[in-house]
Amino acid sequence: MAHKRSGGGLTTVQQAAKFLGVSVLAGVVAAGIALPAAGALGLSAKGTVKGFNDLPGELRQPPLSQASKILDANGGLIATVYSRDRTVVPIADMSPNILKAIVDIEDARYYKHGAIDLKGILRALSNNGGGGSTQGASTLTQQYVKNVFVEEAGDDPNKVAQAVQQTVGRKIKEMKYAIQVEKELGKQRILENYLNITFFGEQAYGIEAASERYFSKHAKNLSLTEAAMLAGLVQSPTRYDPISDPQEAVKRRNTVLARMAELGDITRAQAQAAEKSPLGLKVSSPKNGCITAVNGAGFFCDYVRETFLQNAAFGKTKEDRAKTWYTGGLTIKTTLDPKAQASAIDGIQKHVYKSDPIAAAVTMVQPGTGKIVAMAQSRPYGFGAHETQINYSVDQDMGGGGGFQNGSTFKPITAAAALEAGYQPAQSYPSPNEMPYPSVTTCDGRTIPAGGNIPNEGKDEVGPYAMPEALQKSINTYFVSLEAAVGVCPVAKMADKLGIVRADGKPLQQIQSMTLGTNEVAPLTVAAAYAAFADRGLYCTPIAIESVTTSAGKSLPVPKSICNQAMSQKTADTINTMLKGVVEDGTGTQAGLTGRPTAGKTGTTDQRYAAWFAGYTPNMAAAVWMGDPRHKTRMIDITIGGHHYPKVYGADGPAPIWRDAVSGALDGQPALDFVTVPLNIPDKAKKPKPGDTAKPGGNPTNNKHGGKHGGGPGGVTVMGTTAGPITGGTTGTTTLGTAGGTTGANPLPTVFLPSGGSSNGGNSRGGAGGTP
Repeated sequence: MAHKRSGGGLTTVQQAAKFLGVSVLAGVVAAGIALPAAGALGLSAKGTVKGFNDLPGELRQPPLSQASKILDANGGLIATVYSRDRTVVPIADMSPNILKAIVDIEDARYYKHGAIDLKGILRALSNNGGGGSTQGASTLTQQYVKNVFVEEAGDDPNKVAQAVQQTVGRKIKEMKYAIQVEKELGKQRILENYLNITFFGEQAYGIEAASERYFSKHAKNLSLTEAAMLAGLVQSPTRYDPISDPQEAVKRRNTVLARMAELGDITRAQAQAAEKSPLGLKVSSPKNGCITAVNGAGFFCDYVRETFLQNAAFGKTKEDRAKTWYTGGLTIKTTLDPKAQASAIDGIQKHVYKSDPIAAAVTMVQPGTGKIVAMAQSRPYGFGAHETQINYSVDQDMGGGGGFQNGSTFKPITAAAALEAGYQPAQSYPSPNEMPYPSVTTCDGRTIPAGGNIPNEGKDEVGPYAMPEALQKSINTYFVSLEAAVGVCPVAKMADKLGIVRADGKPLQQIQSMTLGTNEVAPLTVAAAYAAFADRGLYCTPIAIESVTTSAGKSLPVPKSICNQAMSQKTADTINTMLKGVVEDGTGTQAGLTGRPTAGKTGTTDQRYAAWFAGYTPNMAAAVWMGDPRHKTRMIDITIGGHHYPKVYGADGPAPIWRDAVSGALDGQPALDFVTVPLNIPDKAKKPKPGDTAKPGGNPTNNKHGGKHGGGPGGVTVMGTTAGPITGGTTGTTTLGTAGGTTGANPLPTVFLPSGGSSNGGNSRGGAGGTP
């Protein structure tokens, strides 16, 4: 007899139980058409059957979150990333042992009842109090529905709490959806889905991931004892965790075995033998995220993730992209060349230790495609000592820092702008050992007046110099003169065509020292720009992803490299000819590759907070940065990689890293040559002095640059200062090529003009509409 409340009459739950008893006789619940609807059940107070029927009839079944695999260009696994470690498998790939064990322990009448077990519901309702909570009574189908709600909640703790809330109202909603699911899917498909969605503890979702986690095998190969242990975990993955509490796990496993014997799925003898067996764990540690990436590719892995989450090719909104990423099940094939990556890591480790006070990074880009083939750094990806999660190779918005001044590796960009403007390699400037910064005018018409001094690195570095030798020796005073003549705006525009952007996302600073590399940039940015020189002026935006395939085999669109001709082929060929000289005869000799034509440029910043080498062959471009990411440690009187340096230069720090990294990356590939051009440089002995009148086309030296020039380590970028505020007019002492022309107060150097003429001191110099 039903118990009555103290005030008389049955409680709401008891009324529901009584109603359900009647419903059993009528058979209407099994048909999904009759259940009470009352506020105490979490439904609207509409009265009777209508409230139940008004619940949504279609269960929204989100795609299960699975692990994604990031692969290198050869198909090798770089890393597995997931929000939930799950691999969905068909029921045919599940051991019969787990199919029997899970049914026997969780829902023994699974194949005898419909979507809901009415006997179980009556038992649960009569055993629970009137507080609105329930226990037990859920069928496997209802458990599956609940897990769908949990999966849809994702990582939102409030939504998860609502999905698992133990109330009568939630139970009734589960019933409604369970009826629909059984009609649509049937018993076998529900069991398959249930085993793929259920949480088994230790970050393992689904039976395949659980099998791999605890036994390092596929679900189809589970033995009886292994299946019984996993089936026992479902009720409470924490309580029965075999790793943290093996004794409790054995008890639970044996309970499952006894239940299987009781129901006749195994014999008593089988159960008794299995109960005596040890757990037999062979645990595989969770391998989630870029921290587990092989071959030192953690930073590249992180760059791939950032590319996916930020690129509109993978979804219109940030939320859409995040949902696709965290749902997972993706196979992402990347551009990373495992041989190049291994060589980059090896090249760094030979010269820089992870415990050193400074760090180093290498990035390689394939000319003509923009493919990033290697990305490595001396400090590993991680959270421990001498580890970091900051990717030194990329911009801040892609997981990098604020970038680093790239020093004289910027000078070839100024040279390219000059050549595009009609200047010739024979362009000569007095290039004294030290001189004031000339006045420059920015693209928006602002003028920065002359002032502040810029020195060359060596006291003996005194001009005059032409462009090739100025590149070989990295002469600062030459390039600030060239920048002033060409105009800082054309130089900035050339940088833009080559993808040169500040790592912090701010606009490039158009100042006199821009030509000396005083903007903070990332190694990937520099490598991609130099790849354009290698491919005769064709700049291609860097890419990291080749293809993306979903778990259903559908290919997703991926961002393509966008290639544009940043300069004429003749300009690029001229730059390549001159930068070959840097490696063969100048500051970059330690970067030279045996048997391969190589071009490049060193860079060392003021105060020696950073040093660079950027270089290329026709089939590979790479940039190496070395320095203190915090900009605090100067590379003076310092030991790096076990080697003591009085001063670090791009020539002796980064250049050997570049050589070792790139030589291994190109091993087995053809040694291609550049298209070179005659530079037509006058003999140095006959080089005109300031005040002389230069004659066009005098005495070319057959691309030998007047003999060997390579003794010194090269110039150092010096930031300097400006002599006053930016104004609308122009002032200063030595101003070349500013808008509208200026009158120099000091004698101007002899220059070889684009038209073939020459000019010298004291004249108004052409700017807009004039002759440079």
